[in-house]
Amino acid sequence: MPSKLDQLRTMTVVVADTGDIEAIRQFQPIDATTNPSLLLKAATLPHYQPLVRESIAKAKAQGGDWLADCMDELAVRIGREILDVVPGRVSTEIDARLSFDTAATINRGMALVEKYQSAGISPERILLKIASTWEGIRAAAELEKKGVQCNLTLLFGFDQAAAAADAGAFLISPFVGRILDWHKANSGQQDYLAHEDPGVMSVRTIYNYYKQCKYDTIVMGASFRNTGEIEALSGCDRLTISPQLLSDLSADHAELPRNLHPHQTGENIDYQLGNEPTFRYRMNANAMATDKLAEGIRNFVADQIKLEKMLWEMGS
Repeated sequence: MPSKLDQLRTMTVVVADTGDIEAIRQFQPIDATTNPSLLLKAATLPHYQPLVRESIAKAKAQGGDWLADCMDELAVRIGREILDVVPGRVSTEIDARLSFDTAATINRGMALVEKYQSAGISPERILLKIASTWEGIRAAAELEKKGVQCNLTLLFGFDQAAAAADAGAFLISPFVGRILDWHKANSGQQDYLAHEDPGVMSVRTIYNYYKQCKYDTIVMGASFRNTGEIEALSGCDRLTISPQLLSDLSADHAELPRNLHPHQTGENIDYQLGNEPTFRYRMNANAMATDKLAEGIRNFVADQIKLEKMLWEMGS
């Protein structure tokens, strides 16, 4: 029997949730995703030290706000390294401090695209990761119109997913494990069967809704805590998986059935899209989505600041 990882590849596009180039080479995913936390970890690896030094030197030579330019330069250089290994796309995060500024997100996104193009990478091979705030979703809508594909991340609620698809986002990243974390911390229940996992149930509902409405937006489950969550979402458009869980799936040779299918979506999901006030009200009513979105932005910003501090010290 093939490994569960190989079986999963027959029904789902497997994406590596890491910036570690050696792990990406080992598991050979189609795409790879990065974020400030993963870039911070990657920047400490020996393999990337030349890229870090080159990014600092180039940013300082250009003058001005060299630190912000260095952050984007490093993200693009690591992204280019990853694209030398994966055949598909790499996701690069826009500064999470811009999560509530549509215009600034668009401008920073276009600057990243230009840097990738200068490095010989076409826009078709990158996804800009943007937090799924109202402002972030609106920025993604405008970037998609410019031919720049977006990955709406830090997505925890159905309302975010519906708004993202309506905006024409190329891809969304619902965070399965972080949804589970919140329910464990707030419900008093610690153990969940895989098919009853709140994060799994959330992604399943979003997937079925997208297929029923014939949205082209790709659903990519993310932030997994165990292989059971991954197996319960087999058949999802894409799943982005950490190296440890990829290894666990690779070592398991039991049968893996398909659990999501575009033509088996259950009862029709009745949902009415709303305007900005409606979106904000619904998000406010969803304590889990509100808490985890805010926490996710804070954590990405904290790691962004740590990475900036490291680069500043190296460049001083």
